[in-house]
Amino acid sequence: MSFDVLTIGRVGVDVYPLQTGVGLAEVTSFGKYLGGSPTNVAVAAARYGRTASVITKTGRDPFGDFVRTALDGYGVDTRFVSTSDIAPTPVTFCEIFPPDNFPLYFYRLPKAPDLDIRAGDLDLGAVRDARIFWMTGTGLSEEPSRSATLGALEHRAKARTTVFDLDWRPMFWQDPSAARAYYAEALRFTTVAVGNLDECEVATGEREPYAAAKALLAAGVELAVVKQGPKGVLAMDRGGATAEIPPVAVDVVNGLGAGDAFGGALCHGLLSGWDTRRTVAFANAAGALVAGELACSDAMPTEAEVEAKLATSNAPHHGGTFHNEATREV
Repeated sequence: MSFDVLTIGRVGVDVYPLQTGVGLAEVTSFGKYLGGSPTNVAVAAARYGRTASVITKTGRDPFGDFVRTALDGYGVDTRFVSTSDIAPTPVTFCEIFPPDNFPLYFYRLPKAPDLDIRAGDLDLGAVRDARIFWMTGTGLSEEPSRSATLGALEHRAKARTTVFDLDWRPMFWQDPSAARAYYAEALRFTTVAVGNLDECEVATGEREPYAAAKALLAAGVELAVVKQGPKGVLAMDRGGATAEIPPVAVDVVNGLGAGDAFGGALCHGLLSGWDTRRTVAFANAAGALVAGELACSDAMPTEAEVEAKLATSNAPHHGGTFHNEATREV
């Protein structure tokens, strides 16, 4: 079958504290959730009734079993979730200091199974046929994932919609200075680029939103989406049309899943044939809804919930577009 949304890359288990405003050393209870940005994007797309799947790898352990069970429960096809023996399934902890401080601690060393995706693991027919193919910057950080991801992009050759989530995690790169060259190669084969200001600067050298959007378009994409945190979102297409979407009011609980909710909603809007303004406004509201919840995957909204949020939103505040995550790999 061909999927509406096929993502590739990071997966893991999020272990989030059930207490807010305290550090991990003081936390006494946690919740366990499905995690990993492209995995959560697939979950979010499935919540809108889209057929979705993720290409990834887990360890051979109970957390890997949890990943498959959780994906099944969310309606995400697991046929491309395979197993690597190089390491256990990654675990990510966070601290929750609303409204905008959510330090992350990644347990992915010496190498995460989702970076062991190999070119020979790919169903290139599925990659080619998916209505949207979604990849991330993390997938470019290390071999063999880098070659597999770039090979998938080259095979797809901009068929339909190919989204590059710029997803900058410097701790995943042995040499962060090498990232821009690989980002540039990936941008040649993508039609949509999505990133916050830090990520756009890594990809293009530009941090000013309009300059960054123009640089992404010059690099080969047809639509550039620049997330500006509490200033909202800028979208610009190859024809020069722009849409500036203000943030959506929300009492932030945990901002870590907002970008993934934005991504899944962006896919839904693109698949629905909506214009850029409607698509990005919808994605922005979806991100805000998830920022108001503790979990990421569990909190992904339905279309009706997003439309209700849009109907009642009239005040700017932190939404699903902010990017100031403090991250640390251990």
